Amino acid sequence: MDDLTDDLTNRVAQSDITVFNLADLWDDAPVAELDIEPFLVQGLMLKEEPFREAVNDYDFSQHEGEHVAVYCSTDAIVPTWGYMLIASKLEGVARSVAFGREADLMRDYYVRALEAKDWSPYANKPVVIKGCGGAIVPDVAYLIATQKLQGVARKLMYGEPCSSVPLWRRPQKKKEPTGPAKAVSANLPTPGK
Repeated sequence: MDDLTDDLTNRVAQSDITVFNLADLWDDAPVAELDIEPFLVQGLMLKEEPFREAVNDYDFSQHEGEHVAVYCSTDAIVPTWGYMLIASKLEGVARSVAFGREADLMRDYYVRALEAKDWSPYANKPVVIKGCGGAIVPDVAYLIATQKLQGVARKLMYGEPCSSVPLWRRPQKKKEPTGPAKAVSANLPTPGK
């Protein structure tokens, strides 16, 4: 039996496949949703003076180190400056601020992280975009990663290195013929005929 196990090789481990795990981009900080409905008059109307008072009375320090999604749970018409005022209070407190709910924040986070990523380590390599990385990774991240990797990688797959779905392969360049080029005569009309 020892001879059999000695002959087994892990071809996946020996391959030059690089795994790109989108879940590794997440910083594991908590996400909070901040509903501004309590800052509004009867939850429906933003009046500047009471809104500013409510914002000033709010303890923004409770969001220290969190990613904060700012939204309004009612159908109130909130002027843009209202959200901007809250974002200004979260500056230096929250890790990031986004407009909308948690899913919107996750989308924004991944878009920024993927735009800032250095893709050069994946140049000319076969890359597996790890699947089933966790519920935290939004679908848009997979789309953006695919586009970014197509610019540098040789081949893209989805899943796990041992069981992946092929997605794309860089077209191979046509080989230039070797040796002297043959002269080709053109069938041009003869002048005067």
